[in-house]
Amino acid sequence: MRTNYVLIDFESLQPEGLELLAAGPFQVMVFVGAQQHRIPFAFAQGMQRLGTRAEYVKIAGMGPNALDFHIAFHIGRLSERQSDAFFHVISHDTGFDPLIAHLKARGVFSARWEAITDIPHVRAGQCQSTDERLALVLARLTHTKASRPRRRKTLATTINSLFQNRLDASDLQALLDAMVANQYITFNGDAVVYGSFAPVDAPVTAIQ
Repeated sequence: MRTNYVLIDFESLQPEGLELLAAGPFQVMVFVGAQQHRIPFAFAQGMQRLGTRAEYVKIAGMGPNALDFHIAFHIGRLSERQSDAFFHVISHDTGFDPLIAHLKARGVFSARWEAITDIPHVRAGQCQSTDERLALVLARLTHTKASRPRRRKTLATTINSLFQNRLDASDLQALLDAMVANQYITFNGDAVVYGSFAPVDAPVTAIQ
């Protein structure tokens, strides 16, 4: 599974939910302004629990876009080393959106979110109902149309990996049954035949 970098604009927000990144393939970088001298205890504790997968980056110098430039620099540096990595910018600042659009145009997986819980991989871990899980499965299959699984077992494996391999056999079967009932797929023996569908309430371009 590809590495997911979470780059937090600490000047813009101090997000909750760091503990949700502990089980996934996440590396966390928190960008702190030159004049920011205090880190809330709960946040620092969450970072400590991530161990070597978390680091602070103190901004050098001041200016309205200084932190933005630092984040852009690190994404560029890391994407050169890991071309298949996914970059999640956590910020309220919509000024990052042109950067995200440029990165996507260059084939770099990236997105901006306003909360850690908006990250699809994290959302997948929190989904409990079949309908919630189905929305994410459809988004994944739409995004990877050219390489959709062609066999029942491969499809089940792909679905379970989306949910960090936490689904049991009954959960997987419920999802497959729902896909068949809604005519998203049919089975021809072991082969999977896909119908026409669009994702339901899930961000297609940001599914890892």
